Amino acid sequence: MAKTNPFFDVDVSKFTDVSKLMSEFKLPGVDVESALAAQQKNIQALTAANQLAFEGFQAVARRQSEILRQTIEQTTSIVSELLAAGSPEEKVAKQADLVKAAFEKALANTRELAELVTKSNSEAADVINKRVSESLEELKSVVAKAKAAK
Repeated sequence: MAKTNPFFDVDVSKFTDVSKLMSEFKLPGVDVESALAAQQKNIQALTAANQLAFEGFQAVARRQSEILRQTIEQTTSIVSELLAAGSPEEKVAKQADLVKAAFEKALANTRELAELVTKSNSEAADVINKRVSESLEELKSVVAKAKAAK
């Protein structure tokens, strides 16, 4: 026998199953099964959006790691080139060229990372937007059924 709440005559064990709990409170005109199904779809949409966001985060982290590795390799190469340059004028000219190339590469990498983040956010938002639209259509259908029943 399940313990009951000392303040209300409600079987506490039914709280573990929301559908059983909701069936206890029969409200006229409320389709509990449809409401629970809609909430399940909402949870699935949020889970999918979170998964997409996490995968996007992983892609950005992987790309940042690749950029860091490439930058370290290029820095080693640049130092060798600077040491091999001849006169001070040649070293300054070479350094200016390398700084320009490094700046352009950093800008391109930043743009690429921003695009990855934007794509990831957009995909996650699309899942949520789709579910919101479906939810509104479901609500419209429920209201239409309730109106027809009157």
